[in-house]
Amino acid sequence: MNVNLYPLKEFKLPIVAECINPDIFQEKSLKEIEALKVWEGNKQKRLGELFKVEAVETSFEAPVITIHGNASRVRRIGVGMKSGEIIIKGDAGMHLGEEMRGGKITVYGNVLGWAGSMMKGGTIEIYGNAGDYLGAPYRGSTEGMKDGKIIVHGNVGREAGAHMRKGIIKIYGSAGQFAGFRMKGGTIYVQKDCESRAGACMVDGTIVVGGHIESVMPTFTIEGLRKRVKIEEGEIVEAPFYLFIGDLTENGHGRLFIAKEPNPHLSHYEKFL
Repeated sequence: MNVNLYPLKEFKLPIVAECINPDIFQEKSLKEIEALKVWEGNKQKRLGELFKVEAVETSFEAPVITIHGNASRVRRIGVGMKSGEIIIKGDAGMHLGEEMRGGKITVYGNVLGWAGSMMKGGTIEIYGNAGDYLGAPYRGSTEGMKDGKIIVHGNVGREAGAHMRKGIIKIYGSAGQFAGFRMKGGTIYVQKDCESRAGACMVDGTIVVGGHIESVMPTFTIEGLRKRVKIEEGEIVEAPFYLFIGDLTENGHGRLFIAKEPNPHLSHYEKFL
């Protein structure tokens, strides 16, 4: 079944709509979908009061949900989803795909904070920018991303991949401070620039920065030069990279690859090789 959702107005208040989920829509009639509960601010509403809902029967087992329009105030879309697909033709709100286990979410716009938070599987692809804490857990939690893939074609904010244990985050723009904070595994690839403190307190895992980085933390040691870096199966970056190991304050053996050419200020490390 294909389900199309059209916002009936410009949302001014936060909308909490974790019911927008293929697992919840599955085997429900149009009227049952319209009757699902959402919150607009502190008032409970029916989904059909905020969105025009269209349903088209298809041969697909898992539903495909398409949101047409600006959903930047709509939070918790696809939380915990296990299958199916969500397509958002516009911006999306906070906590998109939180604790997602399977399926795919595609956003043709920007996404606010905590997208893919504590993700366990599936794929999120964002064609705009993403906010802070991409794939990261809530404050006080150490349960980061455990599997799955997040692809961002724009820029991301602070602490992308914090506490990450497994999976891959690919950022084809730039990243904010503390990328891979307390990382324990998995891979983060930043194709362009990365702000400072990348890999702070990391224990394991791989961070690759293809653009400029202000500095490498002094708790990392240079290990060597590499001619290329493998991001994942089928994606290799052919360029010279410095390889740093750390964070040594955590007895970490995480790998921090920094492109050589955009970072001439790091050339002094070569005397230690």
